Amino acid sequence: MLLVCVCAVRVEWAAYARVWIPDPEEVWKSAELLKDYKPGDKVLQLRLEEGKDLEYCLDPKTKELPPLRNPDILVGENDLTALSYLHEPAVLHNLKVRFIDSKLIYTYCGIVLVAINPYEQLPIYGEDIINAYSGQNMGDMDPHIFAVAEEAYKQMARDERNQSIIVSGESGAGKTVSAKYAMRYFATVSGSASEANVEEKVLASNPIMESIGNAKTTRNDNSSRFGKYIEIGFDKRYRIIGANMRTYLLEKSRVVFQAEEERNYHIFYQLCASAALPEFKTLRLGNANYFHYTKQGGSPVIDGVDDAKEMVNTRQACTLLGISDSYQMGIFRILAGILHLGNVEFASRDSDSCAIPPKNDPLTIFCDLMGVEYEEMAHWLCHRKLATATETYIKPISKLHAINARDALAKHIYANLFNWIVDHVNKALHSTVKQHSFIGVLDIYGFETFEINSFEQFCINYANEKLQQQFNMHVFKLEQEEYMKEQIPWTLIDFYDNQPCINLIEAKMGILDLLDEECKMPKGSDDTWAQKLYNTHLNKCALFEKPRLSNKAFIIKHFADKVEYQCEGFLEKNKDTVYEEQIKVLKSSKFKLLPELFQDEEKVLSPTSATPSGRVPLSRTAVKPAKARPGQTSKEHKKTVGHQFRNSLHLLMETLNATTPHYVRCIKPNDFKFPFTFDEKRAVQQLRACGVLETIRISAAGFPSRWTYQEFFSRYRVLMKQRDVLGDRKQTCKNVLEKLILDKDKYQFGKTKIFFRAGQVAYLEKIRADKLRAACIRIQKTIRGWLMRKKYVRMRKAAITIQRYVRGYQARCYATFLRRTRAAITIQKFQRMYVVRKRYQCMRDATIALQALLRGYMARNKYQMMLREHKSIIIQKHVRGWLARVHYRRTLKAIVYLQCCYRRMMAKRELKKLKIEARSVERYKKLHIGLENKIMQLQRKIDEQNKEYKSLLEKLNSLEITYSTETERLRSDVERLRMSEEEAKNATNRVLSLQEEIAKLRKELHQTQSEKKTIEEWADKYKHETEQLVSELKDQNTLLKTEKEELNRRIHDQAKEITEAMEKKLVEETKQLELDLNDERLRYQNLLNEFSRLEERYDDLKDEMNLMSIPKPGHKRTDSTHSSNESEYTFSSEITEAEDLPLRMEEPSEKKAPLDMSLFLKLQKRVTELEQEKQSLQDELDRKEEQALRAKAKEEERPPIRGAELEYESLKRQELESENKKLKNELNELQKALTETRSPEVTAPGAPAYRVLLDQLTSVSEELEVRKEEVLILRSQLVSQKEAIQPKNTMTDSTILLEDVQKMKDKGEIAQAYIGLKETNRLLESQLQSQKKSHENELESLRGEIQSLKEENNRQQQLLAQNLQLPPEARIEASLQHEITRLTNENLFYEELYADDPKKYQSYRISLYKRMIDLMEQLEKQDKTVRKLKKQLKVFAKKIGELEVGQMENISPGQIIDEPIRPVNIPRKEKDFQGMLEYKKEDEQKLVKNLILELKPRGVAVNLIPGLPAYILFMCVRHADYLNDDQKVRSLLTSTINGIKKVLKKRGDDFETVSFWLSNTCRFLHCLKQYSGEEGFMKHNTPRQNEHCLTNFDLAEYRQVLSDLAIQIYQQLVRVLENILQPMIVSGMLEHETIQGVSGVKPTGLRKRTSSIADEGTYTLDSIIRQLNSFHSVMCQHGMDPELIKQVVKQMFYIIGAVTLNNLLLRKDMCSWSKGMQIRYNVSQLEEWLRDKNLMNSGAKETLEPLIQAAQLLQVKKKTDEDAEAICSMCNALTTAQVTKLSLLGLPALQFSHKFSLWFLIIPFRRMEHLLVC
Repeated sequence: MLLVCVCAVRVEWAAYARVWIPDPEEVWKSAELLKDYKPGDKVLQLRLEEGKDLEYCLDPKTKELPPLRNPDILVGENDLTALSYLHEPAVLHNLKVRFIDSKLIYTYCGIVLVAINPYEQLPIYGEDIINAYSGQNMGDMDPHIFAVAEEAYKQMARDERNQSIIVSGESGAGKTVSAKYAMRYFATVSGSASEANVEEKVLASNPIMESIGNAKTTRNDNSSRFGKYIEIGFDKRYRIIGANMRTYLLEKSRVVFQAEEERNYHIFYQLCASAALPEFKTLRLGNANYFHYTKQGGSPVIDGVDDAKEMVNTRQACTLLGISDSYQMGIFRILAGILHLGNVEFASRDSDSCAIPPKNDPLTIFCDLMGVEYEEMAHWLCHRKLATATETYIKPISKLHAINARDALAKHIYANLFNWIVDHVNKALHSTVKQHSFIGVLDIYGFETFEINSFEQFCINYANEKLQQQFNMHVFKLEQEEYMKEQIPWTLIDFYDNQPCINLIEAKMGILDLLDEECKMPKGSDDTWAQKLYNTHLNKCALFEKPRLSNKAFIIKHFADKVEYQCEGFLEKNKDTVYEEQIKVLKSSKFKLLPELFQDEEKVLSPTSATPSGRVPLSRTAVKPAKARPGQTSKEHKKTVGHQFRNSLHLLMETLNATTPHYVRCIKPNDFKFPFTFDEKRAVQQLRACGVLETIRISAAGFPSRWTYQEFFSRYRVLMKQRDVLGDRKQTCKNVLEKLILDKDKYQFGKTKIFFRAGQVAYLEKIRADKLRAACIRIQKTIRGWLMRKKYVRMRKAAITIQRYVRGYQARCYATFLRRTRAAITIQKFQRMYVVRKRYQCMRDATIALQALLRGYMARNKYQMMLREHKSIIIQKHVRGWLARVHYRRTLKAIVYLQCCYRRMMAKRELKKLKIEARSVERYKKLHIGLENKIMQLQRKIDEQNKEYKSLLEKLNSLEITYSTETERLRSDVERLRMSEEEAKNATNRVLSLQEEIAKLRKELHQTQSEKKTIEEWADKYKHETEQLVSELKDQNTLLKTEKEELNRRIHDQAKEITEAMEKKLVEETKQLELDLNDERLRYQNLLNEFSRLEERYDDLKDEMNLMSIPKPGHKRTDSTHSSNESEYTFSSEITEAEDLPLRMEEPSEKKAPLDMSLFLKLQKRVTELEQEKQSLQDELDRKEEQALRAKAKEEERPPIRGAELEYESLKRQELESENKKLKNELNELQKALTETRSPEVTAPGAPAYRVLLDQLTSVSEELEVRKEEVLILRSQLVSQKEAIQPKNTMTDSTILLEDVQKMKDKGEIAQAYIGLKETNRLLESQLQSQKKSHENELESLRGEIQSLKEENNRQQQLLAQNLQLPPEARIEASLQHEITRLTNENLFYEELYADDPKKYQSYRISLYKRMIDLMEQLEKQDKTVRKLKKQLKVFAKKIGELEVGQMENISPGQIIDEPIRPVNIPRKEKDFQGMLEYKKEDEQKLVKNLILELKPRGVAVNLIPGLPAYILFMCVRHADYLNDDQKVRSLLTSTINGIKKVLKKRGDDFETVSFWLSNTCRFLHCLKQYSGEEGFMKHNTPRQNEHCLTNFDLAEYRQVLSDLAIQIYQQLVRVLENILQPMIVSGMLEHETIQGVSGVKPTGLRKRTSSIADEGTYTLDSIIRQLNSFHSVMCQHGMDPELIKQVVKQMFYIIGAVTLNNLLLRKDMCSWSKGMQIRYNVSQLEEWLRDKNLMNSGAKETLEPLIQAAQLLQVKKKTDEDAEAICSMCNALTTAQVTKLSLLGLPALQFSHKFSLWFLIIPFRRMEHLLVC
């Protein structure tokens, strides 16, 4: 055994073996051994890929060798478990090769799908890709998220078990996108009409959930800060019926704190960006940098993201999910209140108390928005209530505690709002249909580790530990099941069990228990909790460690990595304390939405309602909470965050364990979001964290490589000798393996597979490659020698030929040189003479021209100088005069100014003298005596005035501070300031009067003088302050100007945005109208299909009636009432009447009257239906015209729009009215014809009245079809008119608005313009809403009409079935009863419709009464006619009876017995009726039955001539044409068409039947075209053939019907072909190896593909060719037209080529050089088949051209620019994307061909793409 191991080591570690060595930059580097490794060596001699030699030292302790590289055949494998060497570098390299080189983002790793984010949109998620993956096994196609979704959907339907798709990964790895594509796949595959709406709603929830749950982090601009589990519900038919969402781990702390370069949740910044909207004015929002909760990260803006546009998307999504505008504004009020709450500041009174400054603006705004009292909220923000057993205390709290309480309140409000929104989203996604099963999609972020890890990261990693444990157990279980199924002895695989880590966190005395215990302690802190952790777990648990340099942190060894957690903040976040008094204040709010957020809090507390992330998952129907006991509510409120999170996690694990899980691991390739850039370090980090490497380790511990016996035999057949190959493949494989691998422990034989240990497949591949390499060398040696010999012979022969031709060429050249030299001398002589003469002439002409120009130039200059002198004199004259006048005026103005100054100075002197006299003491003594008391009073008043002035100044300062935030308040304050200024001026006036009174006092003159001085000083001070105020007002004026300019810019931007939004809305509405129109067309097609189905049903019923009817003795007549009553529902009323008319000719006379009355009632019903349709059209036209008139009135100054279309519509309406009158007149004529006739012959078939009735019925049916087409035309014109009116209105309004804005300059004008703009916006919004409502109403009405038509159709079918079972007399009563019920229902419908409009209802009642009167009159007339006809029938019956009795009496009995009955000879003219077949009308059914219904195609094709039914039918048509019997022709053709349809319906899956009737239908159609007037066919007729043409009828309509029928049969034939060929194509063209040994089967992983070896049940190329032979022989036997056969063959080859190419593009294992060779061989076999059948000119070969080029592309070289040019010219039938993908997916042939480099894709491929596009 030891010897075997040593030999294996030597083989694997021989020279040139490739290994992986660690590298600090690239993680792992590839190297090659330079010499063999020997046991005991300490150093390996290696050479890196870049050519550098290296000595690699082995670890002296472990002596572990570096991991080996896999062979190239395994590089880029779809499944990582298929690799021979399973280790970290192999996984990393395989992912990198697939991602960078092949541009493949999906890879299997056992049961895990690894998805790498490409940071680029890829075209791999369309409808065609979904259809390609639908129904396929998971291993049959390339890895894809659709393959995982299909597997989950298939297992749900097959195993009747719920499924889960667990999507995890880092932030920015693409989890949400993967979940979205999985949901889209379910919506498309489930096959229901309503599931797309569910998917739209689920996807519409994304903008909402992203805005309230996503934020910018350092790693991702749109990081999802919560997890969600979406359950997609299915019914019993596995169609989507609804969805439900549960959320987890909302990061609640982000509401109040953000780290550097991070943001709060997006919704806050969207609100701030939309603060200028009119509806948001009441929220008093501003810039995001103004609020404390949004400016902490210092990064309020994300590059490339417009928060205002995102806000519009959020609001649209809310509207789509049924959240009304009022609720939306309520949500925004609460969010704005949270922002204002964050700006509330506290002032410390002492160390244990604090207070809010009085009239705090942020708190005031918060209280206004929340609808609560300011005093209560301010009080409870600074106090808390302490309840003891006896008393209740209100205790003040410190500033730090108050800030924490404020932040806790904000987090609590946001968490409850988040839960409320999630609840409403679930209500929108809920379905009333009972859920049968579900597929859950879990989108939750994976393992996280940052520089500072806190409570949130602890909970996230705890959840990932639980998910990893569940994942490990599931992988181990699958491995165990595989070994047991194959009956392989297995031992317990050792895998990493993270239960100890989970116990460390959640077990008794674990981290969470100690945290909860510390939270209950009165003076518990983070430090004491950390010490408890150290005492409990340090040195006792291997997974718990303490950092060296910290006493406030701890380390946990998670399954992915070690994580250090900081203890600071754990207790506070775990408690999540919210004071109950603050919640009570919010519950008492007048704002209705706010108490609604807290109403269910006391009843049922969700397990995750207070998680660190604040996540509140919705309660599920499958997991019901236990009933709450009395007194339990308060205890529930005291549960910690960790305890609640642990409970929610257990519920999630129970849900996942109850389902079958499917795993998707998303990988983030780099942190810079570069497309297709792979960072090995980051990738390895995530692979370790997400469990992919653990899956690899579990697989590698057992037998990771698995081969079926057939695959092993096919791959390693080259290692066997001929004598080793036995009949039993299993025994052959056992014998070979025993020789190749001596250690039997390295492999095991199962029932169907061989299991190999890691590395054994690589060992076998090396042996196989060595043998193939030796064979290749021998082949190359021989071929190269032969090529060189051929080349030498060819070169020698070419050299001799070249010498001969060169020598002759040189001699001829020398002779030519001599002749040319002589001729050149002669030419030079004459040329030189000509040149000299030409030069002289040129110089002479140039001299003369220069002289003339110079002289003219001098004369013009002299003239210009004289003219300038004259003009300058005139200018000087006028300037000097003007200067003199200016000097005079300036002097006069100065003199006047000096006079004014002097006079002013003299006046001032006089005024000063008067003032001095007034202030003299003696005068004061005379005027004022004894006023001391008044002086004191005035002094007090002055003090009060001073206080008032100071308060005014303080108010002025406060107003200046608040001015920058609120412009409107500033204006009101300015007005108040002006009032105060006026009061101040009045006060100054009063002070002056007081000064005068004080000056008049005698006793205290000196005191009054001093007071006067102080007052003067105060006046100076006030003057100075007023001057300052004026300067400040000027500054404010400048600010207002800047704001005015900002408003102008905003108005301009808003106008642009409005115009863009209007254009987008118009485009969207246009697209929606087009979609609705397409839907209407589809519904119309469905109605036509339903009509044909009813027609076939009618035929079946008719056959049954014919079988059930028992003929009377002596008569061979059949009941014709069946077809007459069914005239409305058969193929055409005209055809049906013609068919039934000959049958009615043989009816007894007693049954004619009721039969005619039923027809008359049906005609009356048809007329009333036409009147109703005309009335509906009239109403619709009136309504559309009113809308057009309203639109025309709104744009008074604009020209009328679409006048021509409106006139056209009015003409159509008039035409409809005239047609209605015409129908009424025809009805009156019919009534007259019936009433005026007295004899029974009048109503008999063929009579004038009877023919009038039939003509009326046919014309009515034709008019009905015409009216339907006109209705469609009018509706389309009205829709286009509506679309044309809307953009003109919006565009003209927007341009006028922009012009007006540009003309505005004044501030008042801008304000008015802003107000006008808001009104315009409101008007536009109202118009849009009204248009939207009208459009929705129109859609609803159309849907109602469609529904009513369907209901009417069903009722008509029921009535038809009932009428068929009634006698003729009862049918009339039944039809009358039906008409009465229909009118009653119609009356009730219009009563409900016009309930709101009494005028319309009254007009409708009047019209209804008129119709009732007309119907009553018609009914009376019909009753009279019936009575008359019955009397006439009785009289004629009596007469006939009397005549028969008289004749019998006149004849003796002997004469009756003896005389033979002689046939009556009718003389006729003898003619040669060649090519005609005479038949009777009663034999028509037998003819159709024998020729069509019961005819066997094979018997006709073998025993008779092809096309026999077509010829017989045409001869019958010629006979009916000869008789000029139009009814006979109509009946025959209608029965033929219906019979062919019936046969194809019953045997539509039989290729032989469909081919037979396609051939006969085409032959019958060609006969009709040749002999009934088709010029293209008749011009080639002979005179004899022209004599056989139809003479009486033009069957153009029936030719069109038969042409349509032939097209339908051809399409059905193609469907049958496709259904037969579809299962054969992939197996025969791709998987089967037609050339054995060229390609071998690659090793597969856990995701098994279908075997590419031809087993007994698989299809081969021979199967396809045999099937093609069968198709071709059948079509030739049936005499099908050769051109039609070519078309069918072309279609078959197109199907083969398209299916093969599509599967080739979706399967990487098929894109190889050897597979290209197989495909080309298969295509050559198909071309050979075409040559054998003489079908090369059918165009079938051209349909295979893309497949041929794809096969050539797989084999062509891809190295240089020339190769790229060759590919461009070769692959002209392939698109650029197809060429790119095939080049990326292409594998090297075996191991010896080259691999194209990445350089080839970057440089030459651009040129190739340009050429392909051109």
